[in-house]
Amino acid sequence: MRIFAPNTVVAKSRFWYFLMKLRKVKKANGEIVSLNLIHEKRPMKVKNFGIWIRYDSRSGTHNMYKEYREMSRTDAVEALYQDMAARHRSRFRSIHILKVVELEKSEDVKRPYIKQLLTKDLKFPLPHRVSKAAGTKLFVGKRPSTFY
Repeated sequence: MRIFAPNTVVAKSRFWYFLMKLRKVKKANGEIVSLNLIHEKRPMKVKNFGIWIRYDSRSGTHNMYKEYREMSRTDAVEALYQDMAARHRSRFRSIHILKVVELEKSEDVKRPYIKQLLTKDLKFPLPHRVSKAAGTKLFVGKRPSTFY
């Protein structure tokens, strides 16, 4: 079972919470053998992640699929929690992550806000650049013009 949590105490607590829902096992009848921190194979490569979640809102329980473009699984999950807090006012305790998958093929990406970043030769133009001329004074009497 892969648990995303800020520390080991929360990870253990979430583990028992999900195990009680999955199987008929209490904390007294089980034992956690080990806790491992899973590291990314290629931490410097940008990847696309698909995340399936189930969360409780004020009106009911909802299933959801979201996509994120991040460097690692943990960054994608962190972005998910921030996004859910911002868009849906959903708290950490009410979000259940069902599955996190790395989308290797560009055909697997479904959401248009991620698809637009997969185009070939993508460029970000930088309009309104302010050039610093050498030899000019730091303080002058008139405002500089940044439009050419």
